[in-house]
Amino acid sequence: MLIVQVKEGENIEKALKKFKRKFERTGVIRELRSRQAFEKPSVTNRKKMVKAIYVQQLRQAEQ
Repeated sequence: MLIVQVKEGENIEKALKKFKRKFERTGVIRELRSRQAFEKPSVTNRKKMVKAIYVQQLRQAEQ
């Protein structure tokens, strides 16, 4: 549960901005998206390998 301290006479927009910042820091949205788009570890490893091969080929092409 997020609690935002609002000072006396503070603007509601400012309080909302504080809330949004706190909410982003908790990482709830990031966690939710990662759970929705679950990838098997084998797929993740394969993507890393393909990327590493691509980068290696680029570096060899420079030389």
